[in-house]
Amino acid sequence: MFSLRPCRPTLLAQCEGLDEGQRKDLFGDPAPLPEREIVPVAEEVIAASGVPFRIGGGKAFYVPSADYVQVPPQPAFFEQVNYYRTALHELCHAVGHSSRLDRKLTNPFGSKDYAREELVAEMGSAFLCAALGIVPTVRHADYLGSWLEVLREDNRAIFRAASQASKAAEWLLARHAEHRAAKISTGTSGPEQCSITEGRAAA
Repeated sequence: MFSLRPCRPTLLAQCEGLDEGQRKDLFGDPAPLPEREIVPVAEEVIAASGVPFRIGGGKAFYVPSADYVQVPPQPAFFEQVNYYRTALHELCHAVGHSSRLDRKLTNPFGSKDYAREELVAEMGSAFLCAALGIVPTVRHADYLGSWLEVLREDNRAIFRAASQASKAAEWLLARHAEHRAAKISTGTSGPEQCSITEGRAAA
């Protein structure tokens, strides 16, 4: 959860400590939420993952004990493309579940292990965004830097995280490939399959 900073937050819900009157002074009366700006290939990756995916509330998180991801509704994001960055981040956490790639996920907030897992999820999201042609307006590097500070004495942390993030991204893309193959076998097709090694849709 973020506090107020001299930059525009990704979600209105990240503005802490404001009463209803202050929110109206800052933002005015809330306008009706716009229609979703859907990226079909990202929707396919989410669906093909098999991870229970819930939409609602004002925070994004993954619950290891119950094995589900929850994210706010896409129109709640100032720039809707950041919904996919966030969803893919949380899915990369979910890929670490014991039934999938089996990473250590139950780490106290702020601990070194927590920081390591955040690096994995954010780098995995960056790899997936590149593979799927998604360009979020929130910089992955800024978020990564905040967690690297926790691990500043571990000069190998970024390399280990990159390896695990690559495995998480490839796991999700492999499920997407299986999903596409199944659609093709039934006579339907969708967006082209991507590879994180290419950073673009395969021709």
